[in-house]
Amino acid sequence: MPGRELRSLADDLKRRIGSGVVTVVSRAEGKAAIVVGVTPDLTDRFDAVELVRRGAEVLGGKGGGGRADMAQAGGPEADRADEALEAVERALIDRVGELPLH
Repeated sequence: MPGRELRSLADDLKRRIGSGVVTVVSRAEGKAAIVVGVTPDLTDRFDAVELVRRGAEVLGGKGGGGRADMAQAGGPEADRADEALEAVERALIDRVGELPLH
């Protein structure tokens, strides 16, 4: 799937899950694209831009951007897509560990 189509896929996945964080990585033409979407109820706890930047680093990218609920980045190291997903997962786990328990 071309990277430009990932945002609509992430929006669809956010609607389906109701509450959560989705991350999608695409490999096309030797490059990778990554999108992170955060449902509205969680944007005060998780920032999609921060999360996508973690994945982009692994892909050899230099940043990423968007909003707290949706961010996109890319990089030249498409073969590291699984590692990029793991980096986002680790960032989520780290963030949850920092949050106060209610």
